[in-house]
Amino acid sequence: MGFVLDHVVIAVSDLDSAVDDYRALGFTVYPGGVHHGGVSHNALVIFADGSYFELIAYRQGAPDVRWWNVLSKAGEGFVDFALLPENTERDAAAARGRGLDLDGPIAGGRLRPDGARLDWQIVRPKSTDLPFWCGDVTPRNLRVPEGAMRSHANGVSGVASLKIAVADVAKTAARYAALAGAATVTQANGSARVVIGDTVFELTGDAAAQAHVGRRGEGPMSLRLRGPVAGALDTKLAHAAALSIGPA
Repeated sequence: MGFVLDHVVIAVSDLDSAVDDYRALGFTVYPGGVHHGGVSHNALVIFADGSYFELIAYRQGAPDVRWWNVLSKAGEGFVDFALLPENTERDAAAARGRGLDLDGPIAGGRLRPDGARLDWQIVRPKSTDLPFWCGDVTPRNLRVPEGAMRSHANGVSGVASLKIAVADVAKTAARYAALAGAATVTQANGSARVVIGDTVFELTGDAAAQAHVGRRGEGPMSLRLRGPVAGALDTKLAHAAALSIGPA
């Protein structure tokens, strides 16, 4: 079994405004399209390492969707992140064999502006402290295009680390071990560090994390990008996503 970071989901109120603002931050933004069912649409910021930001906005109310509820009640910002499995069905069976409770695979997809239909399979852990999986059915380069759109004026080349707010670090660390193998997880001083592919996931349950859990639920609090110039990005232009850049 092998996973890498697939994408980080940032919910926004207005997609066109978010696209303009992320471009102002020096990112190349690619139009994604409309998801099957027509409830939401997105745009992508794709990095050289193959991971990406999904800027998602809702075209209508979606009270049965957790992301929509977080956006509606707590405002814009991070709502989730996804791993890319090596083989969706095989990896799901292996994780279940290690005791992880999963829903799926469930069909998903979207229609690109150029008319190309994309299909994937979603696997979602029953607990919200873990990422979902997005396994491609159609070729991944249709969903995550390559080439010039992976180059950004701000020099960002990928996602180095995510800080993740969780209710109980020890319980979440055990779930990550069931997800990706015990060797990926180390614990110390009330926090945990999970390494999947080239990305570090920092699990924290401190006071700031508990406040975040109370507002938005468990999930990403902040994210560090690989780039040539260190510094924090304007959270207003980033639509409440706490982003920083560190040396590649």
